[in-house]
This record gives sequence, C-alpha cells and structure tokens, in this order.
Amino acid sequence: MPRDYWKYEGVLAAPERVGYLPKLPLPHHDPSSPLAIADMADAFGVTHRALHFYEEKGLLIAARMGPMRVYGPDHIRRMAVINACREIDMPIAAIQELLSSLAGADDQTEAERLFKEALLSRRRELAAQQSNLRRQMQRIAELLESEAGYGEASPNDGEHVHLSPLESECLTFMAEGYPASRIARLMEMDLAAALTLEAGIIRKFSAHNRFQAIAKAVLSGMIAAE
Repeated sequence: MPRDYWKYEGVLAAPERVGYLPKLPLPHHDPSSPLAIADMADAFGVTHRALHFYEEKGLLIAARMGPMRVYGPDHIRRMAVINACREIDMPIAAIQELLSSLAGADDQTEAERLFKEALLSRRRELAAQQSNLRRQMQRIAELLESEAGYGEASPNDGEHVHLSPLESECLTFMAEGYPASRIARLMEMDLAAALTLEAGIIRKFSAHNRFQAIAKAVLSGMIAAE
C-alpha cells in the first residue's frame, strides 16, 4: 500500500490516502526526496500559480519545510497524473473524479484500469468535438459558396457545382458505392456528419438522391465513369 506519510529532515506532511496511481514517467530526481515548489514547477513545465491552483482544487497537498513549500514522493507521482491529464485538456472536474477513484483503488491493476477508462472517455469526447467541428466547417463552406453564387447547378448537369475537398472525397466514396456508415469510418467522422455531408452534395447537384448526384457528377466529368 502506498505511504500515507512521508518524512524528510523532520518535516511531516498531512496524512492523506493517495492510493495507487498509474505508472507514468517522473522527473529525474531521487524518488525518495521531496521537491520544492520551484523544482516541482520546473520538473513538470508548469507555473507556481498552476501548482497553487491544483492545491486549491484539492489535487495536490504541499508540506512546509520552514518557509518553503515542498511536495512529497506520492504527490510528485500524483502531479505526473495531473500533468498527463492536462496535456489532453481533460477538465479539472474529471481529474478530480479520477484521482478520487484512484484513492480508492485496491491494487495497481485497478489503478491502471481506471486511468485507461478515463483516457478512453476523453478520446470519445475529443472525437465528438472533432465531428462537430467538421460539420461546422462544412456549413461555413456551404454558406460562403452560397454567397459567391456557387451551387446553382442546372437540373440536368453538375457543370457549375463547386465542391469542397471534404465533399469531393465524400463524393468519390459515394461513387464507389459505399454506404454512409462506411464513409463515416473512412473519413473518421460520425454517421450524422457523413449523412449531413452527403445531403449537402445531393443538394448542390439539385438531385433527389445520391444516385442522381453521382450520375450528374459523372456526366459533368467531376468523377470518372466505371
């Protein structure tokens, strides 16, 4: 079980159950020695203000060595977890929840599992944000093209249709017969984004469905006929 106390030259930190923590790279120093706040900031590439903020949020606890604030080995390891989470822009509330869960971990295996679950959750959040950004960028492109008088295609051909690079890529997959679900995976977006993209292409070709849009694209020479 990780230590609840650490001692160094007569300094005793407040007792706190840190629990097991995931194994992450630590700064190069004697792991049994504490770090002064200046050294802690340098080691992890953060400011003193950031360390004070983490203390205010209950993520870290510093002890006193005379007038100097110092961090014990367990909180140096804890800072490695915090820093890793902040590098992926994990919200403070999520880090607090993770560290609270880690404090109750029964063994190292459980700690590694909890950390992995937190990372996977953050990855899902970032993927959703990426999908939203794609939709927003696509909508901006459509609005800009509309203002420029683009997309006013003849009902019979696609000669005057202008597609963004994202739309052109999607149209190619549509012409190859891929369903929207497969296109979403190939273009690394969610299904809703792929359907929105496809609907925009169909609208630009003044078509009623994807097959008409593909036919008009072939007739206009935008894609090669099989």
